[in-house]
Amino acid sequence: MIREKLEEYYSVVFEKELINEIAEVGIYKTVKENDLLLDIGDTFEEIPLILTGAIKISRETKKGDEIVLYFLERGDTCTITFGSGLNTSKSKVRGIAEKDSELVLIPVEKLEEWMVKYKSWRNFVIDSYDIRLNEMLEAIDTLAFLKMDQRLFKYLTDKVQIMRSTLLNTTHQEIAIDLNTSRVVVSRLLKQLENDGKIKLFRNKIEILDF
Repeated sequence: MIREKLEEYYSVVFEKELINEIAEVGIYKTVKENDLLLDIGDTFEEIPLILTGAIKISRETKKGDEIVLYFLERGDTCTITFGSGLNTSKSKVRGIAEKDSELVLIPVEKLEEWMVKYKSWRNFVIDSYDIRLNEMLEAIDTLAFLKMDQRLFKYLTDKVQIMRSTLLNTTHQEIAIDLNTSRVVVSRLLKQLENDGKIKLFRNKIEILDF
């Protein structure tokens, strides 16, 4: 079953021999929406490959405030697990399933072995680092240069791409936590976006109209 699911996406990324090895050593795992996959302070023993779904990666401040860094989708992996896993350091981020997801967990010790053995794996790791770095820079730019209403609308349109639906099941409080602001501010700005014709508000749902 693992091999079949890997071939649905990763057959265009990895050599057949590498897919066979992943199928042999990988652990298939399913997580439900809002399940905690990785918490701050955890140690890394596996590298996740996302088969379906989406995982939200967030950071927590010393005050306990949380902010979203990026999302992982099908075909992605969390590069933070690479360095931290090899150095046996503890996680500085939290990973929560944004929706029901399927993953394959690979023993972290395979990272270096496959970097030498398989060119496709080496390219995958390098590309993943580049993608995550760009997303981190985008998150910093968003915090530094965008007003809260712009941050909010960008957050919503980003989630449309992640969830592959213009109808988002979410609450004002959940959005406030992700953006590290208050629910009152989020509710006010959402109403403003609705008045501008960009979204439509429902109970615990938001439809994105201007996408």
